[in-house]
Amino acid sequence: MDLLIVESPTKAKTISKFLNKKEYSVTSSFGHMRDLPVKKLGVDVEKNFEPEYVIPEDKKDAVTKLKTLAKKANNIIFATDEDREGEAIAWHLLNILNEDSTEHKRIVFHEITKKAITEALGKARKIDTNLVDAQQARRVLDRLVGYELSPFLWKAVTRGLSAGRVQSVVVRLIVEKEEEIKKFNIEEYWTVDGNFSKTKQKEMFPAKLDSIDGKKLEKLELKDKKVTDKILLDLKNGTYQIAEIKKRETKKKPNPPFTTSTLQQAGNRRMGFSAKQTMFVAQKLYEGIDMDDLGHVGLITYMRTDSLNLADSFLEETKTYLQAKLGDKYATDVPRYYKTKSKGAQEAHEAIRPTDVNLDPDKVRQYLDDKQFKLYSLIWQRAVASQMPSTLIDSTTANIVAEGKEKKYNFKATGSIVKFDGFTKIYPTDTKQELLPKLESGDKLNTKKLEGIQHFTQPPARYSEASLVKKLEELGIGRPSTYAPTISTVQDRGYVKKIEKNLKPTDVGEVVNKVLLKNFPNILEYNFTASVENELDDIATGKLKWRKVIRNFYNPFKKHLEKTMKNVSNKDLEEKTDEKCDKCGQGMIIKIGRFGKFMACSNYPDCKNTKQVAGSDDEEDGEVENLGKCPDCDKELTKKHGRFGAFIGCSGYPDCKYIQKNKLKETGIKCSTCKEGDLVEKKTRRGKLFYACSKYPKCDQAYWNKPTKDKCPDCKGLVTETLKGQKKCENKECKSNTEKDKKS
Repeated sequence: MDLLIVESPTKAKTISKFLNKKEYSVTSSFGHMRDLPVKKLGVDVEKNFEPEYVIPEDKKDAVTKLKTLAKKANNIIFATDEDREGEAIAWHLLNILNEDSTEHKRIVFHEITKKAITEALGKARKIDTNLVDAQQARRVLDRLVGYELSPFLWKAVTRGLSAGRVQSVVVRLIVEKEEEIKKFNIEEYWTVDGNFSKTKQKEMFPAKLDSIDGKKLEKLELKDKKVTDKILLDLKNGTYQIAEIKKRETKKKPNPPFTTSTLQQAGNRRMGFSAKQTMFVAQKLYEGIDMDDLGHVGLITYMRTDSLNLADSFLEETKTYLQAKLGDKYATDVPRYYKTKSKGAQEAHEAIRPTDVNLDPDKVRQYLDDKQFKLYSLIWQRAVASQMPSTLIDSTTANIVAEGKEKKYNFKATGSIVKFDGFTKIYPTDTKQELLPKLESGDKLNTKKLEGIQHFTQPPARYSEASLVKKLEELGIGRPSTYAPTISTVQDRGYVKKIEKNLKPTDVGEVVNKVLLKNFPNILEYNFTASVENELDDIATGKLKWRKVIRNFYNPFKKHLEKTMKNVSNKDLEEKTDEKCDKCGQGMIIKIGRFGKFMACSNYPDCKNTKQVAGSDDEEDGEVENLGKCPDCDKELTKKHGRFGAFIGCSGYPDCKYIQKNKLKETGIKCSTCKEGDLVEKKTRRGKLFYACSKYPKCDQAYWNKPTKDKCPDCKGLVTETLKGQKKCENKECKSNTEKDKKS
């Protein structure tokens, strides 16, 4: 019997149903089995950067089990993911099992289907050491940068901070965007807008002033109300006439199928998913969903890819599906092919698509949770729509001549109508129809309303996770597998926080970026980070040796680090203030800690008095007044900031360690599970609101949606309200709820 090893138990369960159980035993390694040690560098820089790999304590039982199974196997088949990380996991497993005498095989596949697994077994190969070396190089390089730079940050800023090769560049992008916003100069400008109608008709349509005496108006040309009022006065008794009607047909082509980057962007924009959340849900869809009689079914192809290719079999099946479901006019005569613009190497052979086009979202809805259904629908729709005809739009532009007392003015009205919906039949977009009445050249017009409207230029928007992923891809920073964990890491480490779905640097993030940019500008250079990715690609193809790449980077880096460490001190970041310490009378200074700026007594350590800094990250939730006295020692309560955010504690710390518990906001609704507690508002560590039973941990009932006092008419269960105002029964088995979900 052959032993086939994958990373995930779910993946193992899906694959096992395709194979003869007498010939194959399928098991899981539960992810990585071996890695660099946690508490030391783990790379011998004196011995050509030899990595020291260890097996974590929590994996040792699994290793023992795998070794037992391997000894009984005729062959070991590694079926880990189809990318560099998957190749490295297979290589580590081979080294752990130490089965040199046992024949091993490596198989790769882009989807978990019977056909794909069967074909992969027929094309088994050896482990590709070039791919392994590329992954080793990334791991060792990131460890060297993080392990060496972190102590520098402890000395230059404060203890507990960390740095990373890619994460520091991501923080730089977010900080520079914030600086751009702060420097933005808001300017006032005006437009002249009017509502027009044909003579003796009531149907109105809008138009904007476009030019004066034949000169086109620039966006900021009308600077103030005075200029606008002068135009309105000139047009007070003006005449209006259609000078020209232009009509044209435009085509809107479908977008290509998803890559990792575009899936993360769409997941964030359309559904508010973080990049990490999108990849987590996609992983579940790829590994397999339990679908009753069908067993575990892998619903999508591999989700870490920058390829836009689609298998010929999928193209044929999609055309057949569209012809049968929607008719011939919704299927193209020949397949659509797309070319990737990504700067990086393709890490898989196909774009992200459904494994079976006939498993449309309605057919799988009952087997998926809400997030899985939303993401699967998005992937299915995008892939199928990519093979559909363009949307045809009839656009009309009406040029209106207005004769004033002194000048001639031109207004422009535009309208559009969807002539043929094409791919939007499957994948709706934000295409809007703006209808104009039937107009012809020479038509006389009346104006019912003509006014000047004030506007202000807007600063650039902060990065959302979607726009940040797009920027990283444009710059060639990172690869499909790194976007989500990197964005998650900079938030977890307190360098960046999310405000209304946008990313803002914290005080600590700004300081860390400033210090690193000043002392290690090459590490934070966008071109340098992108060039490293290109070198990793060259290692993967055998063009470069990984140890040479590490050596060329590390030797000058280490030399510069040692020199810089001698001259750096966090005293350089301290700011003097006019405020005096209310405990000892010495001057107060502003310092930086792990959680942001704070005010401290300059007489430290003799005096340990600290205060908040106005406008710091701690105060973003608003000021707290009349905090009162500590119930334990009668000293003043003060607002503080800790690992999990702001809290109120005793000013007498550490002598008194009183912390005020957050008062939970009640909903007035009883918990339907335990019948004892009330449902109250709570927040996750990242500030996301949810509703839970007040009897926790005795009762762990919780909801993301807001509970209402309504009862489900079918099962009498709890009804909640979504952010969009939709009512939903929380009983998943409720027939009424299931039918509503299917319709939606």
